[in-house]
This record gives sequence, C-alpha cells and structure tokens, in this order.
Amino acid sequence: MSWDKETKELSYMRKKALEMGGADAIETQHGKGRLTIRERIDYLLDTGSFSEHGSLAGSATRDPDGVLTDFSPANYITGLGKIEDRPVAVGGEDFTLKGGSPNAAGLRKSVYAEELALQYKVPLVRMLEGGGGSVATGKGGPTLVGSPVFEKPRFQSIAKIMSVSPVASAALGPVAGFPAARFAASHFSVMTKETAQILIAGPAVVSRALDTNLTKEELGGAQIHGKNGVATNVAKSEEDALDQIRKFLSFLPSSVWHLPPIKLAQDSTDRCEDELLSIVPKNRRQPFNMRKVIRHIVDDGDLFEMNKSYGPSLITGFARMNGLAVGVIGNDCKYYAGAMGANASIKVRKFIELCDTFHLPIINFVDEPGFMIGPDSEKDGTIRFGTSAVAAAVMSVVPWATIVVKKAFGVAAAAHFSDNSYVLAWPSAEMGALPVEGGVAVAFRRQIAEADDPDAMRSALEAELASKQSPLPRGESFSVHDVIDPRETRPHLCQWIDWIKPSLEDLKGPVSFGYRP
Repeated sequence: MSWDKETKELSYMRKKALEMGGADAIETQHGKGRLTIRERIDYLLDTGSFSEHGSLAGSATRDPDGVLTDFSPANYITGLGKIEDRPVAVGGEDFTLKGGSPNAAGLRKSVYAEELALQYKVPLVRMLEGGGGSVATGKGGPTLVGSPVFEKPRFQSIAKIMSVSPVASAALGPVAGFPAARFAASHFSVMTKETAQILIAGPAVVSRALDTNLTKEELGGAQIHGKNGVATNVAKSEEDALDQIRKFLSFLPSSVWHLPPIKLAQDSTDRCEDELLSIVPKNRRQPFNMRKVIRHIVDDGDLFEMNKSYGPSLITGFARMNGLAVGVIGNDCKYYAGAMGANASIKVRKFIELCDTFHLPIINFVDEPGFMIGPDSEKDGTIRFGTSAVAAAVMSVVPWATIVVKKAFGVAAAAHFSDNSYVLAWPSAEMGALPVEGGVAVAFRRQIAEADDPDAMRSALEAELASKQSPLPRGESFSVHDVIDPRETRPHLCQWIDWIKPSLEDLKGPVSFGYRP
C-alpha cells in the first residue's frame, strides 16, 4: 500500500492551477496587453521567493468512485514572498478565469490575503483585475460584502491592515465593485494608463440604472482617477506600476512595530548646491521650481512623488536624507501661487497621517500664500478641509523640519509646522498674517481709493511692506531656529537627521490620531 494515487492527484491539481484559465485564455489576456497574475507576481518579487498559500483551492470533479476527473482552480492567487529580501504578502485576481470575478474559493483566498499580512505583520501588495460579486446564488443565498450573521465582516481585515502594515494596490485592468474598494483602501494605489479602469459599477449596470451609456474608460479611466485622488499615481505600463510599488515600499517599514529602513547614502552630507542661491527670484511675482529645490537637497536628488495631479499646489512624496527615509511636503507656486485648496488640504492631511503611522520624519519646504480664496474655494469647503490639514500637522507625532523658502502666510501656514518643528528660513522668506498684496488691499483701501494714482500708491505701499518682511529680525528674536544660506540647507538637514534618529525608537507601535474636523 502507498499514497501514490493521492500524490498523483495532488500533482494534477497543482499542474491545473499553474495553467490558470488555459492556453487560450492566457493568449487572450496577452492580446489585451496585460500580464497574467502569476507573471505579475514573478515580476514583482525576488526570484524564487514566492510561497503560495492555497495552491489546491478550487473546485474538483470526481466520478462515483471518488476518482478525480477534473479541477478548476481558485481565481485568486495569494502567498508570501520577498521584495529586496524583505517579506511581503501578495495577492491578485486571475482574470483568465471568469474575468477575475471571484468564484467561491477565489473569494475566500482574497479575504485571506489581508489576514495573511496581519498574521505576519508584513506589507500587503494587491494586483487587482476583476469584478465584484455575482447575482448568481449558491447554497444559502448570495454572498454579502457586509456583515453576515455567522462570519466576520469582510471589510474588517481590510481596515485593520491599514493601521498595521503598508498596503499598496495596482489596478492592472478593469477593476469594479469590491476590488475597487480594495484599491481605494490602500496607502499607495497605482493604475496603468491605457489598460486599467476603476469602477463602482460597470457600463451595463450604469446604463440600466441611470440610462447613461459610457465606456469603461469614460467612466473610470486614468484621466478620471489620476486627478481625483483615487489613484495615487498613474503608470505607463504594468512593469512601471509594479516598479513604483517596489519603490514605495522601499521607504516604509514592514509594520508599525518597525522603523523605516536606512540605506547607506552615496551622497555627501555637506553637499552645497550653488543654484540654490539664485533659484528663488528677487521678483516676488515670478515663480520658481520647488521640485528642483527639493532635488538639490535630498539624497542623490531622488524624490518619489505621489498624487502629483491631485491638489497640485502641494507636493507630497518620499525621499532620503543621510540614508533615512523621510516624507517631503512642498508648495508648488506654479499652481494657484502654491495656495492650499480643498483637494490639496485632503492630500496633505492624508500624507501627514501616513508618515505618522509609519514613523517617517517630515521635511516641509514652505511657499504658502494661504488657503485658496474665491467662490469656488468656498463651494469646495476649503476652510473645513484646510483646518483638518492644520490639525493633522499640529497633532503629528514624528519629527519635523520646516524650511521657509518663500511665503508663509495665514492660517494655512500652520499646516507646515508641527509642535516640534526644527525651523530654518532662507533670506527669501516672507512671513505674516497676510501676503503683502492682500494686506495692503485691506489696510490701505481708503488711501488707495483716494490717491491721484491708485496703482502707483498700491505699488509703493506693497514695496515698502515687502522690504520689512525680511526673515533676519525673526532670526534675531529667535522666532526661527536659524536663517541660513540656501546652499547650506542639506548640511543642516543631514545634521538634524542625526539628532532625531534616537527619538524614532520611541515611536514604534500604532498611532492614535487626534481630532480631525
């Protein structure tokens, strides 16, 4: 007697699982310009590191004598692997089987992916392509996304993992329903420009419910979700999307019980870039390139930017200073003079909370004229979302360094300083309750109106007040830690990194966020 029959069945089932939906379905997938889920996993993970969980999950057919005759695998693949030798959990739909819409085993495995990341306290990477549930009912009726009586709510583990480990999701094809919610429930989400769509419901459902006929791309393509904040970033290809996930994870710890990884910097800590001395124009109305400022200062000029097209007046991203991963915030004066609108406020608040969750110090490059004003800004509820950003800043628990590059005005300026900010100012810095132009318009309204030449009077008053906004008196009164030569910014920040490293140990563990309006 031996177990030869059973082991042959195991081999057959594993072979069928690796074949996914079969050669024709794989060819169709490739014909649409998309990889299979197993090809995606192989590309993302270190070679040979994937350990699949549930390789035999699926539906087996047996004859009356119990002999296996066929096997259809689960259409969700999940397991553990490594990225740059660091453990991660991965999972994704197999679109070659039922178009990624979950079969029974596939649904169980998809829920297990979050549980797997929670169990091992490792980052989770989702590679999404498929629909939500089905109207077809099995024994016991249709499967619910919400809270059935005899099982945990399916979204519970999805919510839990967000406060434990980094979660990155890639939309690599049409993603609708429950998988679309998974995409949104991520710290980093990226979609491919040409082949991915994110949809609450697909065109057929929308047409039936609203009598509106649109394509998947018109409903939820990258041109929609790349600008509304649903997708953090847009990628030009699947490989680009997965490369972005690898880079995102390289800045983050495995969980809230770890610290961000330190990579030995090749860049000199005392590097001083001469271009920084003249990068901010003397002409107060002339814009400058804040991204160039940032790249001149961070390690190797490497800034990994996120949400570039959403709330574009604020820059958010990751970089390294003296090898330590840091969050970077900066104003982009090429959009609304850098003013903080509703979307920019939401973007900054979420970014601050991400850095707080995973213990990344924040470096803030300030050119803030204040909250965006005007009728559209009032309709958007800017003051509500802006106040939330300010609350996130002042309640932040990680170390901050704030460099006032140019403007720092109004209530919005408070979103660039935390309770423990190390504050440096450039000679170009201007700080106050209102920008010069707005302050003059309010304080000298009558004098300007009664002047023989109102425009000349306004210009003279603005020039006079601007000359009094030098940061030097603030340095003299110790209102900032120092006023520095812009070229010395990197050496100052690298020294600051050395000061704060020991304190980061005290931040390990979950963060309890304060009030958020």
